[in-house]
Amino acid sequence: MKLYSLTNTKLKSVDTHPFKLEKEIQTLVETNLEELFGLEFVRTEFSIKGFRLDTLAFDPENKSFVIIEYKKDRNFSVIDQGYTYMSILLNNKADFILEYHAHFGITLNRNEIDWSQSRVLFVSPFFTEYQKNSINFKDVPFELWEIKRYENGLISLYNHQINSEETIATVSKSTNNIVIEVSREVKKYTEEDHLKWSKARNEDIPELYNQLRERILNLGEVEITPRKEYIGFKRKRPFVDVIFNTNSLKIILNLKKGELDDSKNTARDISNVGHWGNGDYSVNVDLNSDLDYLMSLINQSYKKHQG
Repeated sequence: MKLYSLTNTKLKSVDTHPFKLEKEIQTLVETNLEELFGLEFVRTEFSIKGFRLDTLAFDPENKSFVIIEYKKDRNFSVIDQGYTYMSILLNNKADFILEYHAHFGITLNRNEIDWSQSRVLFVSPFFTEYQKNSINFKDVPFELWEIKRYENGLISLYNHQINSEETIATVSKSTNNIVIEVSREVKKYTEEDHLKWSKARNEDIPELYNQLRERILNLGEVEITPRKEYIGFKRKRPFVDVIFNTNSLKIILNLKKGELDDSKNTARDISNVGHWGNGDYSVNVDLNSDLDYLMSLINQSYKKHQG
């Protein structure tokens, strides 16, 4: 990625200021975990079973643990290290729960954690084509984040997206290796998972979702984040979540009670009701719904989470 600074109409390239040590990257990320990834910091240099995990974090939205590894050199196997760490996590769940309790003073029940949403994040200034291709399977629970530092204190962070419909389980020859073991418990959800479920029940709802999806993406900078129970849309933070029902969509707006301007009283206050997704308001949407008005509500949440 190349950055430029703009003065009037004149562009000037911004020089990189490379990281000298992996520890610099680790300190930067751990200090800004919530800002960068929406995660809670649990422990640095977490040692378990002879391994040392650079950063242990917790995802409050998915209620799952996240392991973060930092790399400055290019000579490492994403697949080997990633699946090893995932196996350690899934086979030593009590140790991770105890570490969470030691940091937060909160006791989590094993059943409160969604182990199927466990992830490993690799953060590095550079990934080789081999490393990027090695995780190009839709069910691999790893993410590659490229981080660069520039002059004037500028930082860029880029997620290398997976663009494959292949599953890693289909190319794994052994039925009892670590890949199969992890794949049985960990599930990486996609938009297609939700659309297939919905289409089998009502073919009109996926089309309704696609109409709404296009409108949401047209708002501007939007990232789609499929979860187990819903599909999220985020800017800096999640601003709207979509839950598929048999004959409708349920929209969750990430606004606190009292923040929504809803002149038609379309939204329901769910601030005191347990629910999936982020926010205190829900709207049921079907084929007869006014999508223009719905977008006026979603846009309020979008603007709320712009900075």
